[in-house]
Amino acid sequence: MELWNGTSRVTPFCAAMASGGVIVVAVTDLDGETLPMIERSNPAGLHRPPGYHHVTVVQPGVTVHLAGQCPLDINGTLVGDGDVVAQAEQVARNIESALSFAGATPSDVVRTVIYVASDDRAALSDVWTSLTSSAVADAFLSAATLLGVAQLGFAGQLVEVDVTAALTS
Repeated sequence: MELWNGTSRVTPFCAAMASGGVIVVAVTDLDGETLPMIERSNPAGLHRPPGYHHVTVVQPGVTVHLAGQCPLDINGTLVGDGDVVAQAEQVARNIESALSFAGATPSDVVRTVIYVASDDRAALSDVWTSLTSSAVADAFLSAATLLGVAQLGFAGQLVEVDVTAALTS
C-alpha cells in the first residue's frame, strides 16, 4: 500500500482509518528511509498555540512514561511550600533527571500534562513560564495541556507534570 503525504509517496508500517481519510502512524519512503520519528504540527483550522503543538505523531520506537514529577527533592522533602514557581523549578529539575536516566532529552518528549493546584490564571501562567524557560523547555514544544486542579497528592504540593517521551533508537 502506498500513500501520498503531500511531498512524496510513503509506505505505512501501520495505518488507521479516521473520518475522511487515513492517518499514517509510521512510514518509510520508497527508498526505505524512515521519515522523522517525531513530527509536531499545527493543522489548519485550529488556533495557533502559545509555544506547543496541537498534534504530535510518533513512529514506532521506545516510549518512556515518567510518573508524575512532583516538587520533591532527593530526600522526598517538598520544595517551595506555597510558591508555584519554586515548585515548578524543582519539577523541571526532576524531569531533567528522570529523562536523563531513561536516555532521553527534553526534545524527545511528545506529551506533557501540567497540573497546578490553583484556579488563579496568573499562577498557571507563572508555572508555564517557569517550565518553558527551564533547562527542559523543549519538553513543552509537543502536545501539552495545562490544568488548574483542586488538589494534588502531597500536602502543600501545587505543581505536578506527567511526561511521555519517544526514543529513536
